[in-house]
Amino acid sequence: MGSGIIELAFVILLAATLGAFAYVTRQPIFLAYLGTGVVIGGLNLFHLGEREIFEIFSTLGIMFLLFLIGLEINYSSLRHVGKTSLIIGCGQILFTTFFGFMIASWGFGYQFIPALYIAVALTFSSTVIIVKLLSEKKDLNSLYGRISVGFFLVQDFVAMIILIVLAGVTGTGGSDSLLNNVVLTLVKGVGLFAITLLLGLTIFPKIFDRLARSSELLFLASLAWVFLISTAVEWFGFSLEIGGFLAGLALANSSENYQIAARIRPLRDFFILVFFVILGSSVVVNDFAGITTPAIVFSLFVLFGNPLIVWILMGLLGYRKRTTFFTGITVAQISEFSLVLAALGLRLGHLSEADVALITLVGIATITVSSYIIMKGDYLYTKLSPYLNWLELPHPRLEEQPKTISKKPIILIGAHRTGQSVLHYLSKKEVRVIDFDPEAIQDLKHRGYDYVFGDAADEEIFEQAKIAEAEVVIATTPGFEDNIALIETIGKVNKSKHKKIKTIVRAKSEEERDALYRAGATYVLWPHFTAGQYLGKAIHKERQLKFLAEWRKKDFELIKKEQALDLDKLQHS
Repeated sequence: MGSGIIELAFVILLAATLGAFAYVTRQPIFLAYLGTGVVIGGLNLFHLGEREIFEIFSTLGIMFLLFLIGLEINYSSLRHVGKTSLIIGCGQILFTTFFGFMIASWGFGYQFIPALYIAVALTFSSTVIIVKLLSEKKDLNSLYGRISVGFFLVQDFVAMIILIVLAGVTGTGGSDSLLNNVVLTLVKGVGLFAITLLLGLTIFPKIFDRLARSSELLFLASLAWVFLISTAVEWFGFSLEIGGFLAGLALANSSENYQIAARIRPLRDFFILVFFVILGSSVVVNDFAGITTPAIVFSLFVLFGNPLIVWILMGLLGYRKRTTFFTGITVAQISEFSLVLAALGLRLGHLSEADVALITLVGIATITVSSYIIMKGDYLYTKLSPYLNWLELPHPRLEEQPKTISKKPIILIGAHRTGQSVLHYLSKKEVRVIDFDPEAIQDLKHRGYDYVFGDAADEEIFEQAKIAEAEVVIATTPGFEDNIALIETIGKVNKSKHKKIKTIVRAKSEEERDALYRAGATYVLWPHFTAGQYLGKAIHKERQLKFLAEWRKKDFELIKKEQALDLDKLQHS
């Protein structure tokens, strides 16, 4: 254990150093974790995969990650994108498997079984990585984020079934026994999911509402629940990761879900670090001699072929090109399930070590490249948008259109926490809200606000919302690149039409604040600074602080309204 702790300390120190470099150079942080694994493996310092403590930490990281996914999924939002996710998930699996098999067998001469393994491995995308990236981009609750997570769960379920079938191959039973095993697994999976939904709708919101009186007890109870469900699910033959997702799903409608998520997130970040380090160390552990050309071809297929399949399916379903584009680029990598599948195939004698090395190399390459594609997705879409009209039908039908085409003096972009506070003081007659979260849109519709479902960075949404005819545009979303693009677009409108549309945007750091002002923002909302300034001015004007009672009254009115809306959504879900 002593040496294990020393190795863990070295891993964390090296990851922190590379992470600081990644932060300074604006690179995805988990690439620093992959780099840590590459350095450790390259210097042959120690073998992470042989240390049980590292394997446990890796599994816990994925479990906590999926717990947070389940915790942030509202049942009504699942219903909103469930059909789409199922269609895209199943369609992408079928088409990727077919074309991957053709490339492996006809293109490179692989035998049937290895070719099938490789094709299936290319099918699954990494829920771990995509959720991490979407969380960093604050896009997890966007329409494309919900669809992506939805069909990743379809992929994970199919992957789980495949792993169970392959595990059954090692048994002594015949084909009837294998079929019974698969059917039983499906029945157990549906049953566990149904029980989780029932508990999440009835019992657990009440229990955790009481536990919330003590933040420490809420944290401990949440951990106990995760481990309890994960252990129970594993007893039924499923993985700990699936247990983590179901545990989070059961608490998704608790009013304390945000508080729980805030406390669990640091644990997730620590444990998921080990997962990426182990994955990075596998780059130098494996022998890639003689498989470079197949690895390049399969990597290109995953990077471009998988998104193309999703783009076609999304277009046929009637989604707009922006939603279609961003959904498609999330599948441009293979999953940790692919590596598990390869390892199982090697153990069963279906694959050679070279085949496993091929899948591993494709995994490292696609994860690295796709991370940059996703993080730079806004920039890529801006540049490629004129050439992406083929991604949508002439009359897209699935995304909400504006209720009205009349102009409004105030355009509010983003209707979440900050946006809700702004809306509280504005008249419904003078404001139009733009948001890409389907759940937020349902709230706005319920409350009678004028809305547009989409992203303000989309030129078509910009025109439909009549932003060019507004007097002030308020963007409460923290997307820096989108805010820069918005300011520049409004600046062009002001110049061409001799207007003076004011822009209020939000920044996450001093650097972003300064850049937004240089771009031409009228005012930059920097939450902590702005709140302090507002409070200071109010205190200066009224030393008796009588206004605090009024503020508190309005805050509680807003909180009660949000709770009533949550209850209404829960009853209709």
